[in-house]
Amino acid sequence: MRIISGSKKSILIKAPKNLPVRPTTDKVKESLFNIISNRYDYKNCAVLDVFSGTGNLSFEFSSRGCLEIDSIDNNQNCINFINKKSKELNFNINSVKIDYRLYLKKNTKKYDIIFADPPYSFNHHEYLEFIKLVKENESLKEEGVLIIEHRSNISINETNEEYEVRNYGSSSLTFIKKASL
Repeated sequence: MRIISGSKKSILIKAPKNLPVRPTTDKVKESLFNIISNRYDYKNCAVLDVFSGTGNLSFEFSSRGCLEIDSIDNNQNCINFINKKSKELNFNINSVKIDYRLYLKKNTKKYDIIFADPPYSFNHHEYLEFIKLVKENESLKEEGVLIIEHRSNISINETNEEYEVRNYGSSSLTFIKKASL
């Protein structure tokens, strides 16, 4: 994987093969950050990267100037890798090994952007549970957005709200504004 833009542009990051991850592709990542760049000033963004895996997205946010990034995953090897690379790249990423449910239930911070890339084995019910947790715990700021990467063949909009969905082959990004939760 590589960092696309910002202070560490073009740096390649090689993750260990033993991590149980499916990193976001460069195509999806480029599209995601093109969309976010038109909506947010990175320097003023608080970001939560859920199911952070290799830290791919956290590194990109940091390279682009985000000063407040929380990265969570339930795999200690993933967290160790994020910590190691963050230190090497001089990134200020707060990474924590914790189950997303527990984190969202006890979290008191509010974020501008919550990005979630759950395992592709997540089913429809699990996506809805995740969205409900973000809503109930008021984890987003007033103008915040929840962005979920998921398989294109699964729809996570069951509320008939205006969710923005972008498809990229077998992957999709769903953007959910706080007002739509």
